[in-house]
Amino acid sequence: MFGKDDLVDNLSRDLDRARGRRDALASEATTLTAQIAEIEARLSEEKKRRERERVLSEIEMIKTRVKQAAGAFAPVVDGLSSAIESAAAVVPEARELNSFLVSVATEIDSVLDPLLRELDQRADAVRSGQAALDLPSSAVEAPPVELPKDTNERLLRFPAWLSRDKEPDKKETAESPRSTAA
Repeated sequence: MFGKDDLVDNLSRDLDRARGRRDALASEATTLTAQIAEIEARLSEEKKRRERERVLSEIEMIKTRVKQAAGAFAPVVDGLSSAIESAAAVVPEARELNSFLVSVATEIDSVLDPLLRELDQRADAVRSGQAALDLPSSAVEAPPVELPKDTNERLLRFPAWLSRDKEPDKKETAESPRSTAA
């Protein structure tokens, strides 16, 4: 009879120890799960903070480029305006170009301050966490604008997309669409 009772007692103790280890492991698993969740939250917050800093830095670089470009544009416009006034003595139609140039400069001036204010507002929204952190990477890839070294010798050349010569090309392609039927 003693052999059977000893076996039951040993099995009961083994069972109690196994349950104790299981409970200890479950408690450790719960603790580790909580620690993992806390570390994940801190990691997520740090990633968001760094992304906000990146976006803010890019917005500041965009503002700097806009200001540099505006600073480079003003002397070019002034130089062109003076040159056009001189040319207007010989070619009266040059005054039209001068008035166009003045209207372009005025338009740029009128939208520049609101643009810079809007960039500041976007930066404030990013700082407060109210704005999405989507900023195309191509927005800051362009090199900074350099001021012209000698405005007297430099010619202002409009980009191809601004040229008036492109308009007839567009009309020709619109008037003669290609037909795929034979």
